[in-house]
Order: sequence, then structure tokens, then C-alpha cells
Amino acid sequence: MTMMNNKSFFGLGLLTLVSFTLCFLLDSYSLLVFTLCVLTVLVGVGLNILMGMSGQISFGHIAFYAIGAYVSALLLINEVPFVFAIIIAAFVSGFVGILLAIPALRVSGPYLAMITIAFAFAVHHGLMEWRGLTGGANGLMGIPMPTLGDIDPNQLLALAASFLMCISLFAYALLYNSGWGKSMRAVKASPIAARSLGFNPIQTKTAAFAISAWFTGLAGAIIPPLMMYISPSTFPFSQSILFVLVVIIGGTGTLWGPVFGAIIVVVLPEMLSPLAEYRLLIFAALLLSVLWGAPRGLFGELQRRFAKTQIELPPKLVNQQLLLQFYDRASNAITGLKVDNIGIQFGGVKAAQSVSFDASLGNVTSIIGPNGAGKTTVLNMISGFYQPDQGCIELGEQLAGKNAYQIARSGIARTYQTSQLFDHMSVLENLLSAMQQGYMGTPFVSQKTGQKELALNLLALVGYSGSIHTPSQDLPHVDRRLVEIARALATRPWVLLLDEPAAGLSRQDTDKLSALLRVIASYGIAVILVEHDMPLVMEVSDQILVLDAGKPIAQGAPNIIRQDKTVIEAYLGGTDYQAQPRKSPWKGNKDAVLFCKKLSVDYGAAPVVHDVDIVVYPGELVAILGANGAGKSSILQALAGLKRPISGHIGLQDEYINELSANEIAHRGLALVPEGRQLFTNLSVRDNLLMGAYSRTDIVDENAEINEILNRFPRLQDRIDSEAGLLSGGEQQMVAVGRALMAKPKVLLLDEPSLGLAPAMIGELYDALATLRDDGVTILLVDQMANLALQVADRGYVLETGRIVKSANAKELLANPELEQAYMGGS
Repeated sequence: MTMMNNKSFFGLGLLTLVSFTLCFLLDSYSLLVFTLCVLTVLVGVGLNILMGMSGQISFGHIAFYAIGAYVSALLLINEVPFVFAIIIAAFVSGFVGILLAIPALRVSGPYLAMITIAFAFAVHHGLMEWRGLTGGANGLMGIPMPTLGDIDPNQLLALAASFLMCISLFAYALLYNSGWGKSMRAVKASPIAARSLGFNPIQTKTAAFAISAWFTGLAGAIIPPLMMYISPSTFPFSQSILFVLVVIIGGTGTLWGPVFGAIIVVVLPEMLSPLAEYRLLIFAALLLSVLWGAPRGLFGELQRRFAKTQIELPPKLVNQQLLLQFYDRASNAITGLKVDNIGIQFGGVKAAQSVSFDASLGNVTSIIGPNGAGKTTVLNMISGFYQPDQGCIELGEQLAGKNAYQIARSGIARTYQTSQLFDHMSVLENLLSAMQQGYMGTPFVSQKTGQKELALNLLALVGYSGSIHTPSQDLPHVDRRLVEIARALATRPWVLLLDEPAAGLSRQDTDKLSALLRVIASYGIAVILVEHDMPLVMEVSDQILVLDAGKPIAQGAPNIIRQDKTVIEAYLGGTDYQAQPRKSPWKGNKDAVLFCKKLSVDYGAAPVVHDVDIVVYPGELVAILGANGAGKSSILQALAGLKRPISGHIGLQDEYINELSANEIAHRGLALVPEGRQLFTNLSVRDNLLMGAYSRTDIVDENAEINEILNRFPRLQDRIDSEAGLLSGGEQQMVAVGRALMAKPKVLLLDEPSLGLAPAMIGELYDALATLRDDGVTILLVDQMANLALQVADRGYVLETGRIVKSANAKELLANPELEQAYMGGS
């Protein structure tokens, strides 16, 4: 979105004409109100840079307003010319803004707001106590007004304020579209993605704070000659809240928002002067009304309703010559990325250890492994979001230990499992911000010539065919994936890290992605791919690194990895564990307790579960098996009401539950133990268990029921009053299962209960599941470790790319070679 267009130019010209005209038409009191309104606009522009562009909040801008006023007053009293006085005052406020921002911006949200509030009170008390300079509570008086010929001084101040207001709005529009503005908006939208493009969030936010303080100090500098007297009481803290109100009511991040807001905050009260004692009440009601009816502010809402998105499409054919020139680095000696023996641990858990591989330019290197293997952890270490405890990462220089934004500037770009586009920025702006390669550039200057053409060709390269001016938050899932890849390519990387780019894509889109990855590599870029789609991995990779529990277990070409017994065991699970068999084969009721028919679930734009039929009978333990990304967890989430299916039916006994909410389904008798346990870590084990019984009204003796859970999981007896977050992973999983059992569910849904557990703990947990099975508890189990799950299951369903490819009893599935093919992407 380009803020400075013909309409904006016309609007600024009209505003300048009207404001200058009013300076000569209004009576003295109305002129004072008008000047205060104009100065409020000026402050609003400064706050809009802070809030609208960089996403920070400040309730302390009255302090910068006061600093600008006192510096200006002191200079004017000492006969410094008016123009120099207000400029110096603005720079002093800006400098103080930098001093405050450097430590303050290491926090965010309410903590930043509290720091700015404390700063405002500190400045207020400083003005009160520094009597020798500020006059204390008595303030400064006798401040001279500027003169220019026969023009009335009040009119001259109004003209000066109007001129500065129009210049500030013009500067805001230029800043918004400049490299500075794009970097600020990028950091606001996604600090993580901004760092991976090379932006330093602290530097960017500090610049925003300094500019905001500069404009606020400039506005405050005009107050002393306007009033000819100032004191600490001239700058009450409530005024700071009104400044924020100006931006919110008018429209945060819009050009004309501060104008609308200032008119309402300053002029409206004068029109309602008989109700002056209700001023704050009126403002409170107004703010609530705006937040409820127009959360984008008044002008923001008008813009949303009437603005039309410009349609401009990328070219159908890619300009190969342009892209070859862009990626031409023949004179550079870099040959690829070298990762040597890196590792990291969190607490006592080793998330990755002894990981080594080379990613050559022009090749696709894939990192695969079961859930919890440490794949994304390795990407985070390479890209600087985690600092490795050991080892080296080299790309022409040593990168280990550097910050993420520094590594990005060295030539490593990445995408994320969940796309991290800059919402409220257009597709084109996302790419233009990436082309800055982390450098803010020149303020008030737009992009360089030729960057737009390059961005259009990168979008054409990845296959994006929509409008380049579409806001990224309005893009469908597949387009978000493509634009994120194009944005990463716009940084001109040596290495491109892709974290599950095929997640949520249809088979057709995945096939296109496969071809795209080979094209990207052909430009001399080392592609490192983390992906669960095994057919894609096997087709596109030059070499594959396999991780399990953070350790490399195999490395080589796809045809070697596919046949590697160690890799197959990592995905299917080992055969060492032998669960206790049923005392007698299951011969239960054939009236289904839980079923789904033609169930389809989507993730973004594409279905990840297609027309699935599953039935669970009372007392059965049924396993759903398949590789990562096959759709197993999506089925459980749909059954539990956490994800709404796009088609099909779900039945629990004699009732369809498709349209019920998750809490209503829980009350009907489905209890989900989610992947990752999701305990209330600050509560004790006892309280976590009791939370599981929240939906029940038939508890007679809660201690007896807790003791029943403790008998099933003896490890928890000595930890019953410990915080759940202090338990080991296996113990936490036991608490999660116990919490679900406290609900006395009709069906217990288990999602990846073995994830991240030690082998001994897995055996203990699965022994407990076998006991539950024998006691008649109905269980639907999802676990990637197929050999493990089939040890305790009665029947199983095998999923591949969201479709059931096999269903049979557990023994038949254990002996079926199709199970291995479903995990490893073919024969």
C-alpha cells in the first residue's frame, strides 16, 4: 500500500490551505483552540510512528512534550531566535527518547507502557524539584512571543504550528513508504521474521521512538510562547492518555488518523463546554464505542470500507536474465554451508547433539526424522535463533554465536512452519522490505529503481499469480507459502532454510513446490529442507540427514536412506518393547461408541484429511498410524471439536457432534490428551487431576478417585503436591492421561503419548495403556511409533497424505510391508 499518492497530495494541499486560512479568520480564543488542535495533530503524528509503524505503546509522551516546552522556554528567555529554539528543543526531546528507548525497548506490551508512565512521572517531579532551572511549581513566565512584521504573534504561532503539522503529515507519508518505514512495520508485524531478514528490532524500535519523541518535543516547543507561561501543571499525566486516544480514535497507522482524532479530542470538548466536568467520562464512552464499532479507528474504518485494492499481477514469464544477474556471485569463494558438531541443550535435555553436515550451493539437503527429533532446533541454531552450546557453523565465516539478524545479513534466509508474513503489508511490500537485507536505508526515501521489477519476477518464479498489492493477511494458505519463499529469495541468500513448506498444500501444489525447489537450487542457492512429506523429500533431495532424539542416525542419498533399517526403526519404532497381551481377544459390543464418516479437515487452503471413515467400538483400543503430516492429529482435533471439519459427520453413540463446541464435546464424554501434554504447569499434580473432572457433577469422593489414578501411575504418588512443570516428560504424560481419566470419558483420545520420552518411560506408559485397555477403557490412539502402538492396539488405520490406505487388526498391520511404505514414501 502506497500512502503518498495523488489523493494524499491533494488532501495535504487542501489541509494546508484551510489551516492557513483559518489562522486569519478565527477570533483570539478560537485561534488558541485551533493552535492546540494543530499541535495535538503534530504529537499524534509522532505517536502514530511509534504505535502505527513500530507497534510500541507509550503513555509517557507528555514528558517529551514538557521537555520540548521547557527547553524552548529557556532558550527564548535567553533571546535565542524562535526557529532555532524549537528545532533545538525537538532534538533534545529526540535524544532523550533514544536514551529512554535503548533500555526500555528490551521489554514490550504492558511492561513498556509501565516504563513510559514511570518516565512521565519522573520528568514531572524533576521539573518540580529543579527550581533553579525550571522555576519549580511556579514555572517560567515572561516568555517572549515571536514577531514577523505586522502579523499578530498569535496568528504567527498558529501559522507556524499549521506549517509544522502539514510538514509532519507529509514526512509521515514519506517515512511510511521508505526503507525505515518498511523496517518498522516489519518489526511490528513479526519480530521473528524481521530478524530472519536481517533487521535489528532494537535499532528499528529505537529509531521509531526517537522520531516520535522529536515530533512531540517540536509540538511542545510552541506551547511556551503561545501561553507565555509554563509550569509542571501545564503538562498533566492525563494529557498523555489523551494523546494516545487521538491516535486510537483517529486510526492507528493511517495518514489522516491524527487529524480526525485531534478534532474529536480537542475541538469536540470545546463544543460541549457545558459538560466539562464529564469530559473524561465522555472520552471513555467514546473510546469504548470506537474500539467496539471501529477497532481500526474512524479513518481506518472509512479506509477499510471505501478503499479499493489496486490490481497488478506478476508477469507470466520469468525474466531469467534479471534473476541470473541478481544471483550472480561468481567472484565469491563461498561453496556452501558447513555445520560441524553443533549441539544444544535446554535444562538437562539435549535437544540436538553432534550434528554435522555440508550443504553445497546448488544442492537440496533435507533434514528428516520423527516428531521431536530436533529438526527445527537445528534450523534455529543455523539461523541464529538458538545459540549452539558447541560446534561450528561456517558460511565463508564463523556464524555460531551471532545474532539472528547478523546471520541473515551473512546470507542465510528462512521460512517457518507457520508462515510469518508481515500482515497489513502488501505482497509487494513484503518483498521490498526483504530486499533491504536488514539495513534501514535512508529515511523519507522510497525503494530503489528496479526493485519492483525484481520483486515481480521473484513472485512469478515461485508461481504466485495474485495481485501484488493484496494485503498479506488476506492471502489464502498456499499463496502465503509462496510469498514467504519469494520474500526469503529477495534477500539474495546463499542458503535457504525451509521449515515444512509443504504443510497444508494439496498434492498438486506439493508437486509444483518440488519443481520450484530444484529451480531455486539451480541459481546457486543451498536449499536446506525440513519436511514431513516423504515423497517430496525423496524426490527433490540430493542428500538427506536423519535425526532421532537430537542425534544423527543416517546420512546419504535418498535411495540409501529409504532402505536404512535404523531410519525405518526411528519412524516405526523398535520391536524391543513387548506389551502385555489381552487376556482374551476383544469381543465387545458392535454398536459404535465413536465414528466418523467421510470426514475431511483442512489446514489453510488444502484438505489434510480426505473422506476418512473410522469406527471405534466400546472397550477397543484403536490406533491411527502414519508418517508425520499424514493427518493423524488433525483427525483427533476434529473429533474433539478443536478443528471444524469441512465435510463429513462425527458421531458419539447416538448423537452427531459436528456442530458442538469443544467444551460441549468434552461434556458429552470425549477426553483428549493433546500432543505435548498441555498441562497447567504452575498447578500441582493434584490440581491438574482435579481439573480433568471439571465437567462432572457426580464426584462423591475426589480423594478416592485421585488415589485410583495414583494406583495406575505409582510414580505420581510422591509428586502429588509438586508443580506439574517440575516433573519429567514421562511423568507429565502420566499426569495428562490421568487428568483425562478423571473425566470418566466414553472415549479417551491420545495424541502422540510417546513423543520425547525415554525408552524406559515409554514402556511404563504403554504398560499402563494396556491395563486401561484390559479394564474396558475405550481408547483411540495416535502415535507415530507404529510398532509400539500396534503392540497394545486391537485394530489400526494407516493414513497416507490424509487418506486411509489400510485398515486391519494389529497383528496383520505389523506384518504388512505397506506400513513401512506409508512412512518412507514408497518402495
